[in-house]
Amino acid sequence: MWVSDNWKDYELIDCGCGEKLERWGDFILVRPDPQAIWDTPRKNRLWKHPNARYARSASGGGCWEKSSLPVQWQVRYRELTFAVKPMNFKHTGLFPEQAANWEFAMDRIRKAGRPVSVLNLFAYTGGASVACAAAGASVCHVDAARGMVAWARENAHISGLEKAPIRWIVDDCVKFVEREIRRGRRYDAVIMDPPSYGRGPSGEIWKLEENLWPFVKLVSGVLSEKPVFFLINSYTTGLAPSVLTYILESVVTPRFGGHTHSEELGLPVTETGLVLPAGASGRWTAD
Repeated sequence: MWVSDNWKDYELIDCGCGEKLERWGDFILVRPDPQAIWDTPRKNRLWKHPNARYARSASGGGCWEKSSLPVQWQVRYRELTFAVKPMNFKHTGLFPEQAANWEFAMDRIRKAGRPVSVLNLFAYTGGASVACAAAGASVCHVDAARGMVAWARENAHISGLEKAPIRWIVDDCVKFVEREIRRGRRYDAVIMDPPSYGRGPSGEIWKLEENLWPFVKLVSGVLSEKPVFFLINSYTTGLAPSVLTYILESVVTPRFGGHTHSEELGLPVTETGLVLPAGASGRWTAD
């Protein structure tokens, strides 16, 4: 398991009964987590006194119950700074377990010994984009949601990277990649975090189990002659990390050599010393 254990401004204090108790900077949040199925005693007093709790509704969805929480605040990870805020459906605009992938990408970029261009697809609020730019890469950040791209630009700005070579693209990822292939544009690294389910601009239905394989094959068409890495992240329940290995080993390795390693991502739990699983990632590397 790849554990994101270098945070100072984020802490997973405790979890259980379908919820997790977290510290985001100076603020305590309680949010649902479907992996935390155990019914363990809640010894930490912060369970009863969070700054906000996301309460699920019996009819689906839910809402934030806030006692004292700003509209938005900032958290830092090493040299990176991110804006976070309570969003619909329990999110904050940042997935702290992804720090393990940021570390991986930054290390590969810095060790490449040459300029590296990164294509970040389904790039959300730009955690990976900002990390890659901080490591010295040029980045193409692509997401279909204009608000998320604006948020990502803000994260680059507050991280001191407003002048970094980042292209900000609001577009459907499939359509964008198809156009990049026709243009002959190539990238040395690819990061993708595709959703489990979604709809395209013309109402096309995206289902990860059906669309991931052909999409990875399509995206492999924008890889340069000597790519550095290809990273796939997935939060789809039931999709084992080994599935990501199989896909990358079937599509990327036959063309470029290298190898793939896939694992669960995880966050350390302060109260128990255990690790909460949080999705899976597959990493192909050239060496």
